[in-house]
Amino acid sequence: MTNFVIPSSSVIRHLPLIYLDYNATTPLAPEVFDAMRPYLERHFGNPSSIHAAGREARAAIDDSRDRLAALLGAKPHEIIFTGGGTESDNLAIIGLARANTARGKHLITCATEHHAVLQAFEHLEKKEGFRVTWLPVDPLGRIDLDQLAAALSPETTLVSIMSANNETGTLQPVREIAALCRTRGVLFHSDAIQSFGKEPLAARDFDALSLTAHKFHGPKGAGLLYLGAGHDIESLQHGGSHENQRRPGTENTAAVVGLARAAELALATMDAERPRQAALRDRLWQGIRAACPTAVRNGDPARTLANTLNVSFPGLDGESLLINLDLAGLCASSGSACMVGSILPSHVLLAMGVAPDLARATVRFSFGKETTAAEIETAISRLPEIFARLAPSS
Repeated sequence: MTNFVIPSSSVIRHLPLIYLDYNATTPLAPEVFDAMRPYLERHFGNPSSIHAAGREARAAIDDSRDRLAALLGAKPHEIIFTGGGTESDNLAIIGLARANTARGKHLITCATEHHAVLQAFEHLEKKEGFRVTWLPVDPLGRIDLDQLAAALSPETTLVSIMSANNETGTLQPVREIAALCRTRGVLFHSDAIQSFGKEPLAARDFDALSLTAHKFHGPKGAGLLYLGAGHDIESLQHGGSHENQRRPGTENTAAVVGLARAAELALATMDAERPRQAALRDRLWQGIRAACPTAVRNGDPARTLANTLNVSFPGLDGESLLINLDLAGLCASSGSACMVGSILPSHVLLAMGVAPDLARATVRFSFGKETTAAEIETAISRLPEIFARLAPSS
């Protein structure tokens, strides 16, 4: 059983909260709430109803679809509204795989994908007779394009590789992957849930693309799947003709409106936020190394999201580390699946060759529009006490 190192009651104090877990979720932007509010109050009609209240809601959804299509460089009918990123990933992977079985049943993905992607492929492999190639990654978390090219076969119908890893921030060469898939006539889907609003993105580089609003200051429970024109997809649900018969169920008008407004704000501030957040990330890493010289940074430091810092702390207990960060008012995460009484080593870090004990002693810090330089300096000032308390000699 793990022996937790927890501060005594004299050490625990009320500290200003510093939120450094933006990759998990983001606060709803005030402008987004203002855009959503009328559809939570006055304009509550069912968008499938033909009366005036229904037409108001339908107009809001159509307008949001048009605006999102323009932002992504897509056509309105290529936007499918979903209940979030997991549904978008599942619809893309399972829906496209099933719709293309006449061409083949070979699929390709990567070992460091989000579980929404991994478990969709696992289902197809174990339950529906598909053959899946699981590409490895190098120690920085990137796939090898030559390995991908070698894995492609006449039976391959779909490749799914995320644009940016949610734990390490490592960017995959998605444009090169897209070009390779296109020359071989293979569909390419990307989970772009962490990269939208942080890195330039054009829907035309993909055949399918998954997004979710709560990663860029929109509402939870709102997502979309971009599906390029001409691609067949099998719906995973049944019970209506909504979203051109691709995703049945009454649309959440307020959430769709919030998704569109949040996307506009994210892209409007992206160019300014990327260098600002990169500077905050680099300053925090500098402070961590000063307080804990043995700390190890994970991921590709040159090709990574500006807002993400993944650090392992050799010799420290991961659970105690997270508890002490929390008690010090620092909101961060392990970046791995949390189970009752233990922290599982991250499948992403294990795939990168990180030892299990080191993977367990890992923290992901991630920043957003509200993160300030003053907060980073305050966070750095709290680290020495935490590391001194957690030192192996204690």
